[in-house]
Amino acid sequence: MNHNKIHVGIIMDGNGRWARRRGLPRPAGHAAGAKSARAVVEAAAESGRIDWLTLYAFSSDNWQRPAEEVDALMGLFHDYLRRETPRCVENGIRLRVVGRRDRLSLSLVERIEASEKATAGGRRMTLRLAVDYSARDLIVKAAERGDPDLCRERFSELLGEAMGCGEPTKDVDLLIRTGGEQRLSDFMLWECAYAELYFTRVLWPDFGAAQLREALADYGRRERRFGRVLREAV
Repeated sequence: MNHNKIHVGIIMDGNGRWARRRGLPRPAGHAAGAKSARAVVEAAAESGRIDWLTLYAFSSDNWQRPAEEVDALMGLFHDYLRRETPRCVENGIRLRVVGRRDRLSLSLVERIEASEKATAGGRRMTLRLAVDYSARDLIVKAAERGDPDLCRERFSELLGEAMGCGEPTKDVDLLIRTGGEQRLSDFMLWECAYAELYFTRVLWPDFGAAQLREALADYGRRERRFGRVLREAV
């Protein structure tokens, strides 16, 4: 792991509103959002600054949406993995899916496993897609595993195991949320303890490489103290 690089999480919000403003059905907004995801992933890898990129694709609470929208999202996710896996291999991107899998269809789980296996050798960047994901549920699941020598580092290992990573989870350095809302929505609560938060009114389908560069530039201007008092310049 390159410690000079950062972990960026993105809450991809605004697909439905983007579609509504254009008189389109909500699935059209999700399809447009998938195109933005491709642009942002490629820009993140090309930036050379990002080690992990975690995209919030589907929360556990999203199962409450209309069945036709959920079905469209799952189909879109399956197609995204099929299309983007070869591009990830070509660009040295390791793809991982985090969250529950027991409520996903067998065909989608098989597609996930095939994509993870095909991209396992990627060393340029790790792309994580959070699907059927709830940070609070994962924290509870990790805590239930129990450990008499529990500490922050060990809990990060347990949390990684709980989400199916097989590796410790990593603190988020920069958390981006599109669409104008300013909340975490049950996304990487443990990892975001000291994350820099970046909120933008840009809807996700309109967020691309230029907007990612702007967010990274803003992050670069911030002073991260982690509870310390930095020495004043002489």
